Amino acid sequence: MMDYQPILNQIVEDVQAIADRGKVADYIPQLASIDSNKFGVSLLDNNAKQFSAGDAEEAFSIQSVSKVLLLSMAFSIVGDDLWQRVDVEPSGDPFNHLSLLEMENGIPRNPLINAGAIVICDVLLSHLKDPKSEFLEYVQGIADDSSIAYDNAVAISEKKTGFRNYAAAYLIKSFGNLENEVEDVLDFYFYSCSISMSCEQLVKLFYIFVNRGKCLKNKSYLSLSQVKRINAIMLTCGFYDEAGEFAFEVGLPGKSGVGGGIVALLPNQFCVATWSPGLNEKGNSKLGMLALEKLTTKTGQSIF
Repeated sequence: MMDYQPILNQIVEDVQAIADRGKVADYIPQLASIDSNKFGVSLLDNNAKQFSAGDAEEAFSIQSVSKVLLLSMAFSIVGDDLWQRVDVEPSGDPFNHLSLLEMENGIPRNPLINAGAIVICDVLLSHLKDPKSEFLEYVQGIADDSSIAYDNAVAISEKKTGFRNYAAAYLIKSFGNLENEVEDVLDFYFYSCSISMSCEQLVKLFYIFVNRGKCLKNKSYLSLSQVKRINAIMLTCGFYDEAGEFAFEVGLPGKSGVGGGIVALLPNQFCVATWSPGLNEKGNSKLGMLALEKLTTKTGQSIF
């Protein structure tokens, strides 16, 4: 069994010495004030042993990391019918671009870009009585942690400034790929992005993708086939137009969010989460990407 603690300690020491920490996502007003000096990392191995360093216990807005959880819930409800509404191809575009959506008749390239997650939210709206409550309960249940919550201020902040998301939703609606009202779909979407948790909580949540669809309590949420497909989508689409670079440098399936969080995993081995609010030009955590490259290099563990 590998002792990850000294490796994580060294990674925190290394990245904290780097002056260029990227740029905090100031286009969402509630995120603009986050301290760019924050850095946390936590790893949960396949024996359920947890290793943490830095600001791993501090909660942050997970933003687009939640797209994987929306996908997981929708996939578990509707199965393979989901792929009639959203594709599984890398977009090669930034997360909020609309050009492919127009060309491809309102079918988003994949569920991990904004347009794709909006369609997933629409699917859930059509199948759940109280989507916001039921989605939060789903997340809390997997993590076995009732303290995980929406950040209302972040959700409202995004709702006031999410003009491109409104544009995407209306474009999708114009092609007949949204069943519900745009306002209702986007309200759910913005709240799903606002979920707040720490690196230590995030790895417990994503443990189901390490552990063949089962959470730490050994309750099954997804079939092995569904886990395989979600992990594949994370590898090819989890980092927008930097997914190839992440696979090249880090070699793990994962997902980033503009709150500075990244979660990544090695099936049957471990799940790791990093948090550093400063983003690179592609919208991914600058130091988080570097830290995960250091982790897979130092341990020699990746899917490749």
